[in-house]
Amino acid sequence: MSKGWLSALTESPALKGAVEVVGLVDLNLETAEARADEFGLSSAMTGTDLDAVLAETKPDLLFDIVVPSARADVVRTGLRHGCHVLSEKPMAASIAEGEALIAAAKAAGKVHAIVQNRRFIDGVRRIRAFLASGALGELTALHCDFFIGAHFGGFRDDMENVLLLDMAIHTFDAARFMAGKVPVAVYCHESNPRGSWYRHGAAANAIFEFSDQVTFTYRGSWCAEGATTSWESAWRIIGTKGTLLWDGGEQLRASRVANDSGFLRDLEAVEIPLLADDATTHGHASVIADFLQAIETGGRPETDARDNINSLAMVFGAIESARTRQRVNINIEERASA
Repeated sequence: MSKGWLSALTESPALKGAVEVVGLVDLNLETAEARADEFGLSSAMTGTDLDAVLAETKPDLLFDIVVPSARADVVRTGLRHGCHVLSEKPMAASIAEGEALIAAAKAAGKVHAIVQNRRFIDGVRRIRAFLASGALGELTALHCDFFIGAHFGGFRDDMENVLLLDMAIHTFDAARFMAGKVPVAVYCHESNPRGSWYRHGAAANAIFEFSDQVTFTYRGSWCAEGATTSWESAWRIIGTKGTLLWDGGEQLRASRVANDSGFLRDLEAVEIPLLADDATTHGHASVIADFLQAIETGGRPETDARDNINSLAMVFGAIESARTRQRVNINIEERASA
């Protein structure tokens, strides 16, 4: 993933010259050195000890691209050295750990944000604006299908809850963002279908309750061969006056009722406006740009940890529900006030 981040820094016109990379850290020194060579970072310090490299280079920012189990220590180390931190997803290995990192960032007076790059996809942002306009009336439901036969090899093949923990957070965060609602509760069934090349949890079906009586359903599999969806899922989004369909790629269409009589109402197509020319839809580059702007202005990035923990709660709530076969409350606001 460091290659994706460094590519965004060096290739995006909006980020060129905005960040100077002064150090790269990896448990395997040769990996850090190879990455530095690949991107021409000859002046950057490389090492295997994050604490030592931060002490030597004294950076303003830490880009945290480690495995989830190492995240908490890396974020805390960065905050202790006075760094703002931008982390890969998921933001923590548990809700309690996520809450502790939020508290640590607040105590340090630093920004901690998460790379939810799917928010900065053209279709996702167009849908959010379209729904907010009221063109389909009041939102009632979002339904999505994610079916891809992904043969990664490596660590994912042996993960617990591989689909929910490693991929579904992108879809869950997109649903929450497009709806503009708070996740309240979830019921989830998880399985590892016959023929799966994963050890555990390659498929899941979940029903989420959002605020304002909005329902979000998710059907997903990482071992479904024969008819793949987009990596962004295939969506049906329903309002009181009509429906929007999105294939997760370029096909976006919406229809709403055109009259008030008949067994099945006549429909009319509704235009889904394009984004403004200056709208940011460049994945990692957009997340990084938003993070930098928040630091410079004293604002709050869109993917701030205090917001992103709601998406994390959807993931761990779904996992708990699958384990217990019970409906699970995931309302972070209620948890904070309890």
